[in-house]
Amino acid sequence: MNTAYPPRADDHSTGPATAAVTIIEYGDYQCPYCGAAYPVVRHVLRKYQGRIRFIFRNFPIAERHPEALNAASLAEFAADHGRFWATHDALFMNQSELGPDLYERICRDLTMDYQEYRMALLHDVYRSRIERDEREGLLSGVNGTPTFFVNGEIVTTGTAGLVAAVSRSLALSSRLGSRRPATKLS
Repeated sequence: MNTAYPPRADDHSTGPATAAVTIIEYGDYQCPYCGAAYPVVRHVLRKYQGRIRFIFRNFPIAERHPEALNAASLAEFAADHGRFWATHDALFMNQSELGPDLYERICRDLTMDYQEYRMALLHDVYRSRIERDEREGLLSGVNGTPTFFVNGEIVTTGTAGLVAAVSRSLALSSRLGSRRPATKLS
């Protein structure tokens, strides 16, 4: 399909919902390529602040990254406590330390109850949410991480092509004089 599922009300997003450009990333907190993409995404968010919306969806590749699912669960737990983005950032900035010690430190630093997280993990509280992201990613053509979509279209050139795709979409939006181009729906 190679077009993203449209933004949902419960997506983890930053930036205005009315932005001319929406970036959706399917990512894995333990993937080294996602870790390398993290500063590029932050640069794009700063450069185009107020003009783009960024959405992160979980796509843990547990067969290769044994901590990916636990990290995604921590991010979802943090979302329930209003701390998704701080946790998202902490996981990527400390990617080489993923594991219980880091999760406990993040919970402590962000005033979340680590034992509550452990119970949520034990009872798979966030698994259905994560699996929905994965399922929609697969149906959208995601087969690795990170995978980016700009205004619904897959970026086939990886992180290197992300900045160019965003620039093109913003330029097109300016030429069309619209605040928000149509997002391709499945």
